[in-house]
Amino acid sequence: MTPTSQTSSGTVLGLDIGGSKTRGIVWDDGAIIADASAGSANIQNVSVEIARANLAELFELLGNPKTPVVFAGAGGVDTQDDADALSGLIAPFVRGASITVVHDTRLLLAAGGTSTGVAVIAGTGSAAWGAGPDGVEARAGGWGYLLGDEGSGYWLAREAVRHSLHQLDLGAERDELTRGILDYCGLDSPHELIAHFHQGTTRRYWAAASPVVFSAAANGNTEALRLVDQAGKDLATMAHQVAVQVGVSGPIVLGSGLGSNVPALQEAFKSHLASVGLRDVRILDQDPIFGVPFLVQAAGR
Repeated sequence: MTPTSQTSSGTVLGLDIGGSKTRGIVWDDGAIIADASAGSANIQNVSVEIARANLAELFELLGNPKTPVVFAGAGGVDTQDDADALSGLIAPFVRGASITVVHDTRLLLAAGGTSTGVAVIAGTGSAAWGAGPDGVEARAGGWGYLLGDEGSGYWLAREAVRHSLHQLDLGAERDELTRGILDYCGLDSPHELIAHFHQGTTRRYWAAASPVVFSAAANGNTEALRLVDQAGKDLATMAHQVAVQVGVSGPIVLGSGLGSNVPALQEAFKSHLASVGLRDVRILDQDPIFGVPFLVQAAGR
């Protein structure tokens, strides 16, 4: 899958505001003229001050573009108030521009080259969103790491920590998964994980530990294999729920950091979807931000 061929005339700035980073691309008559990344500007994950500083860095890297149209996708945009708050942060950098903010699953579906179907994000967090041919839309998940985000990088790492602590309670010998988590954290004992988890670490820090789970699974660790399968099942459950609500059988587009790059998770996801009769699954091989031109054109900008 290559960047969508949909183009729009004039200059357009696209932003993909994730839990770990913010990517910006400037298109001019469909051609990319600037592309840069900075830290997260999602105010559900970082403070307003940090978000503003990261946006300032990003816009400087992009050359402070003058553009009449800004289209941004971000996790956690569930209400108009959420969208307005993020628009307010972006506005000082693009004075006079028309700013549209949507949930980042919309970028993902568009980047998959379709306007109907189901998009599933599996990255720092997780969520599903879909649209049917009659305009019906539905969401599942995306509640944030304290309430959900099953199948995400954060969820996998947290479950690995829970496993390590449970093994400690049982007096069991450290397995590969526990050793991997301790090595990642730079700790000597599972006893130290409790304080380490609660004091000074971030959601992004733990999401970045998810490769420990995939590595242990690849080496046959039973608990890691279970976690990868459960992650695939949870993501598939969200996708199935949305597909039923909007009345589609596909395509189901899986993307974001884990979804696009971890074959073991992809296979578990596809397997659990196949068990409920959903087999039209696409693995996104480009960043969701490439859905922006598609969405801008669809909006008639």
